[in-house]
Amino acid sequence: MAAKKKKVVLSDPRAIRAIAHPARQRIIDELYNGRVLTATECAELAGLTPSATSYHLRALERWGIVERADTSADGRERPWRASATSLEVSSQPGVAGRLASQAMVRTAVDRLIEQFTAMPASDPWDELSMLRRSRLWLTKDEAEQLNKELNALLDRHRRGRSATNHPAGTREVSTLFAAVALGKPPEDN
Repeated sequence: MAAKKKKVVLSDPRAIRAIAHPARQRIIDELYNGRVLTATECAELAGLTPSATSYHLRALERWGIVERADTSADGRERPWRASATSLEVSSQPGVAGRLASQAMVRTAVDRLIEQFTAMPASDPWDELSMLRRSRLWLTKDEAEQLNKELNALLDRHRRGRSATNHPAGTREVSTLFAAVALGKPPEDN
């Protein structure tokens, strides 16, 4: 199979809506973390039946989010993988685009809350868990620069590491950064 693309960018509201389903988000998380999984393995992660999971995988494949990996030696298992190294959601103007993006964000935030609450207080990494909320007054150019710098920071820490390729002593860390403009845009925009 050909080398994977660097990034899949979703801007179509229907594609964004397609990834908003919690089971699909869970599958995407694992596949984009470098794992190659069968529908049965994905079903175990997502809490669904293998046939329901196959339906979800095919829907994600239609949008170019996941793809078939090389078939196993016995040919019965049909594994799936991420079709790129990263997935970006680019909200489009209009009601449909905003609703789709909001659904996807809601699912991601719910998953993050689950991850926060699942960590036992006795975990030695618990002190590193954080959530920071800030209100910044930025120009449009400054907001674009902030996005660029945050993406560069995350890319630097990703360093090609994945569930199947990371140094000893590392641990998976889930991140979610959000930037939302509030109020009305300045009149000079």
